Amino acid sequence: MRTLKFLLQKEFRQIFRNKSLLPLLFVVPIVQLLVLPLAADYEVKNINIAIVDHDHSSYSQKLVSKIGASGYFKLTDYTSGFNEAFRQIESDQADLILEIPHGFERNLIRENEQKLFLAVNAINGVKANLGGSYINRIIADYNSEVRLEWVQFPKFSPIPTIEITTSNWFNPSMNYRFYMVPGILALLVTMIGAYMCALNIVKEKEVGTIEQINVTPVKKHQFILGKLIPFWVIGMIVFSIGLFGIGWLIYGIVPIGSLLLLYAYLAIYLIAVLGLGLLISTYSETQQQAMSVAFFFMMIFILMSGLFTSIDSMPQWAYTITKISPITYFIEVMRMIVLKGSGFANIQYHFLIMIGFAVFLNGWAILNYKKTR
Repeated sequence: MRTLKFLLQKEFRQIFRNKSLLPLLFVVPIVQLLVLPLAADYEVKNINIAIVDHDHSSYSQKLVSKIGASGYFKLTDYTSGFNEAFRQIESDQADLILEIPHGFERNLIRENEQKLFLAVNAINGVKANLGGSYINRIIADYNSEVRLEWVQFPKFSPIPTIEITTSNWFNPSMNYRFYMVPGILALLVTMIGAYMCALNIVKEKEVGTIEQINVTPVKKHQFILGKLIPFWVIGMIVFSIGLFGIGWLIYGIVPIGSLLLLYAYLAIYLIAVLGLGLLISTYSETQQQAMSVAFFFMMIFILMSGLFTSIDSMPQWAYTITKISPITYFIEVMRMIVLKGSGFANIQYHFLIMIGFAVFLNGWAILNYKKTR
């Protein structure tokens, strides 16, 4: 224990003396957590739409006004020629074209039906799907309003309808930041654990001090614990700053579940990702190699962890990869505890899996670490 104490003192002094490392550990994650949730928002607004109105009737004007008042669309062009509107799409100034034909009002009143033409720029598939869905819903609502105007109530025989009342659980305000902040915080903690731990040990190789340590009476487990514990503590501190300093004070996210349970899972998770960083360092001889390998894993973690897209919609091979990624489980646990208030019974399976990750990654790293004495 005395040897470990001196090693920890040495590590903490090295970390806090490194003026370039401290901003990477504390300032950069805070800035990222402030900025990323504002940009990572799948609620598409300000969709550019060009409207081709061949009718110029009161009914077509009401439809155009309803589209503009929805808050989702920005009218970029209002013309009577389709070719002019199509040039808006070609120059990326419009995402959709809605064409209202001649006789729109007349046919709607006399024949009780009318067709509209909708052209969607599908280069951005997500924006195209959402934009098409929004405009279809607006047209459907407009159609219902028009039919209600025509109803003659004394002669009207009510048709049975089904009314749906929605209740939004766990995120009643439908604020997308409540969903993204826990996931981004989990990713930032992962980066600190995997990146910094790997680079710290590889730096010892580059400057040659690890050879001096290898010939000392310091045991292998003492050296490894001396490297892991400081970043475990820093990971806890950064997580606390992100959860309370940013999540609670800035975004108003109050964890519903048990904080003790959340920190217990975080403690095991940090051991697992620090084991990954340690494993990377055993295979790397330079910091550049360690950064390249860590970046490879982080890209997989970011894109295939369920942070931005649902893993249930992935193909089977991709779904399998996500299930062997530790951050997938941590993001899920973060959202379950913080937003849903899940208890231990709901995440006991996640605890067992993360313990398995911690034992496997650290065990592999320890076996692969070579010490001369």
